[in-house]
Amino acid sequence: MNTERFKQRLLDKERELVEETARLEHNARDSGESEVRDSTDDATSSQSTSEALEEDVLISQTLTLVRDALERIEDGTYGRCIVCGRQIEAARLEAVPWAAYCLDDQEKQDKRTHAPLGGSTL
Repeated sequence: MNTERFKQRLLDKERELVEETARLEHNARDSGESEVRDSTDDATSSQSTSEALEEDVLISQTLTLVRDALERIEDGTYGRCIVCGRQIEAARLEAVPWAAYCLDDQEKQDKRTHAPLGGSTL
């Protein structure tokens, strides 16, 4: 497997995510600095800040996955599922170079993540 190509893609993605995080943090700070404000301004600012923070969380999670993938390249385990050790499908790595699981284990992980905890909420 040509890990150099994947490494470059991951480094590019890492740089993109770091820049996006900085932009979101800058926008969140600026949204609270209006000179004249009313309740509508406050609500809009609050909503924008909340959305930016949610986006920042997703970006941070992806950045962690990208950095983990770069570590796997360095230690020679890139392209192997971290659960079962099987080779991750080439098409999957092309689509998501930071993938840590083969498709089977990713599906299992997704089911565990989305499984209801504790039963009904009614």
